[in-house]
Amino acid sequence: MILNKKISKLLILKGLALIIPLAVNAVTYPTSAQINPNPPPNNQNSSGRTMTVRSDIQEADSRTGVVTARGNVQINYPARQIQATAAQAQYFSRERRIVLSGDVFILQDGNTIRGETVTYLIDEGRFIVLPQSQGQVESVYLVPTGEDADGGSNVTAPFNPKPAFKSPISP
Repeated sequence: MILNKKISKLLILKGLALIIPLAVNAVTYPTSAQINPNPPPNNQNSSGRTMTVRSDIQEADSRTGVVTARGNVQINYPARQIQATAAQAQYFSRERRIVLSGDVFILQDGNTIRGETVTYLIDEGRFIVLPQSQGQVESVYLVPTGEDADGGSNVTAPFNPKPAFKSPISP
């Protein structure tokens, strides 16, 4: 009887040893649909003017019309094809401008801007970028090729870093 109990315990332990690895390998990670079952809308309303701001903390002052976002700020503005990250962002609704500060990175149509403080004037579609003290601003632009710029024409002048020397014209 004691031997049967030992054998049955041993079989149970061996059975668990076979089942546990299967259970561990069966662990799955949640999908984004499971984490956020009600995703935000497509970031576009009927007029395409929606701008989404995500951050650690946000404050809105209805008296001044200023919305301040702090910490890991992410902005998505599909109407202007803008995506941005910064430490802080302030949206001045009455002046229609956005001021981003703290390691700002902006992506628009494949072009990028990097600086310490960026002011975006919404109505003008213009960026004003300031560097850190004693630093510089960095912009990377996609420059269309001759084919892209003139609608399919393949004619481009060859690049010559040393143009031909021309004699000075004497009067």
